[in-house]
Amino acid sequence: MSRLALAALALVLAGCATAGSSAPAPARDYYGTLEPMAADAVYFVVTDRFVNGDPNNDQREQGGPDPATRSFDRPVAGAPAGESDNIGYLGGDFKGLLDNAGYIRDMGFGAVWLTPIVDNPDQAFTGGEAVTWGGAFQDRGKTGYHGYWGVDFFRLDEHLPSPGLDFAALTAGLKRHGLKTVLDIVANHGSPSFTMPQDQPKYGEIYRDGVLVADHQNLPPERLDPQREPLHRFFRPQKDLVQLSNLDDSNPALLEYFVDAYSQWLDQGADALRIDTIRHVPMPFWRSFAARLRAKRPGLFMFGEAFDYKAENIAPFTWAENGGVSVLDFPLKERLAEVFGRGRADYARLDERLYLQDGPYANPYELMTFYDNHDMARLDASDEGFIDANHWLFTARGIPVIYYGSETGFQRGRAEHAGNRNYYGQARVDAGAAHPIHAALKRIARVRRDSPALQRGLQLNVLLQGDRAAFYRVYQHGDTAQIALVLLNKGDAPADFVVAQYLQAGTWRAAFGGAETVIGKGESLRAQVPAHGVQVYLLDAPVRDPGLAAALDRAMAHARRR
Repeated sequence: MSRLALAALALVLAGCATAGSSAPAPARDYYGTLEPMAADAVYFVVTDRFVNGDPNNDQREQGGPDPATRSFDRPVAGAPAGESDNIGYLGGDFKGLLDNAGYIRDMGFGAVWLTPIVDNPDQAFTGGEAVTWGGAFQDRGKTGYHGYWGVDFFRLDEHLPSPGLDFAALTAGLKRHGLKTVLDIVANHGSPSFTMPQDQPKYGEIYRDGVLVADHQNLPPERLDPQREPLHRFFRPQKDLVQLSNLDDSNPALLEYFVDAYSQWLDQGADALRIDTIRHVPMPFWRSFAARLRAKRPGLFMFGEAFDYKAENIAPFTWAENGGVSVLDFPLKERLAEVFGRGRADYARLDERLYLQDGPYANPYELMTFYDNHDMARLDASDEGFIDANHWLFTARGIPVIYYGSETGFQRGRAEHAGNRNYYGQARVDAGAAHPIHAALKRIARVRRDSPALQRGLQLNVLLQGDRAAFYRVYQHGDTAQIALVLLNKGDAPADFVVAQYLQAGTWRAAFGGAETVIGKGESLRAQVPAHGVQVYLLDAPVRDPGLAAALDRAMAHARRR
């Protein structure tokens, strides 16, 4: 029985128990989600591009002297003056991440998502189409610095650990700073596997802790023979993404391989999983995969990347019958770029992409919300646009994800092979606190970190129009009851708000400044929010206002939680 059904049953039973009695009815439950991960905003790093904490693991000689195969520091040719991009390794590692865990936690984050940690090829790829400035789906000359070209999913890539700092030590260190670890995983593909002039070491090969179990042998997919050649049995004989191997999810041995591999990293401290290219693998695989991992780790939170702006196409991954895996909220991301980017569209553009009631998702409150990442152009916005976008992400429904560097507007507007994944570095981290985007992000992220309503509460919209937004977030469960009223202004001048709808009488506390406002029954809350500003008013009390309760009852009844 779903949590919503249980809540509804509890209401019916409570009504029966109190019929004809003067005893007060128990408080109703109001929440968007009870998922623990919803408490933790996520900071996403491409590990190699964050900070080089240990130059001794850079592997600068790897790939040899041949310009076609050397793996460290490979600038993309054709960059305009003052621009750069790089497709080689640049040195970011576990030590650079752990050294800056305090920086990440201080901003208000509760989790770090890092790119895949498994062993990748040691040379630059010589097949495929050559990478060009601003190009896409090009891999010749590129390395596995990003981690998505897995070769041995049971072994760490040698560019990441340092003596005494393997993955288990990293997760333990992050936990000491109050940070969970979200591990990026892949089950759809391995490394680029064909079109090489000469077969290269590791490319198209898959190992299990050093033992070869599959080899594409530099053959085009249609020439593979899984029926007769044991080394081909992990692969489908059809092309999928560029020259990447297309792994055969129907092979039970492949499922076993990945369950065992990712169980190992869970045992070493990963708290949640992000699944790459989830829509390239059929639902039955994810149903089995999720069930197997959750048998080992009950309640394991996972979210996938289904790069599609249509909610009806990505929502099925979230359904229990398909594995109950949350997803990155691409449909909302599309509108966030409109509203907070250079075009500065109306807040009303966000409304239909929230799917707060009767939507296609199992639970929209568990979606991962974001405005840019490593696979698309970074948000093209002014500093104020980033500030406004963060005010929304950290107060509205969903679990916010911020891509490394967005706290300072790093490489804004840049796509892959045009600077999107450029190296950030310790100097930028150290200077970050002085940046206005960083300061505003830290301010609102800490409010969310301390507010159960902003983390998990139902959302009731009052106003989404022009440059102004006003909505409630309400959480009432167990011994915790909190109502938050959020006021957002993305305009260039101060904005006045008068809110009466659903407003419960009581002493409301401003999250910024701490001033208290006493609201009597039937009164309005009046406030002025600065240009590109936010105010959150908090009432730590159960829901008593009849109008608010009725609206929340409807929201609970119509929220889809499969």
